[in-house]
Amino acid sequence: MAKTTPKARNDFFVLLGVAALVLKRHYSGPFVEIVHSYGGNIAASFAVYFVVRILTSDWRYGRLVAAGIALLVVGLFEAADGFGAMTNVYDSVDFVANTLGVVLALVQVLCRRASIL
Repeated sequence: MAKTTPKARNDFFVLLGVAALVLKRHYSGPFVEIVHSYGGNIAASFAVYFVVRILTSDWRYGRLVAAGIALLVVGLFEAADGFGAMTNVYDSVDFVANTLGVVLALVQVLCRRASIL
């Protein structure tokens, strides 16, 4: 099996996060209200982490820096109510969901490094 490059892997996870963000409105399974309310936050912050990771791939402590920048970006998006460019309904739990998305991205990275995924 061919080994993937870090850039290709990061690109894949950006697209995966975007796909989850776009497709979450079609979800109709268990916990539908939670998925519809917070799934977008989790998916978007997951994707933002990998976008930032692409930009910080050569930096020392890049993963931690990427996590911090991703949390800052999605946190500012929430606090600024979508930067006035997007529709956003403020909910303080969104900050928790955004953090969960970045944590999921970091877990994926750690599992990959441990050859679990």
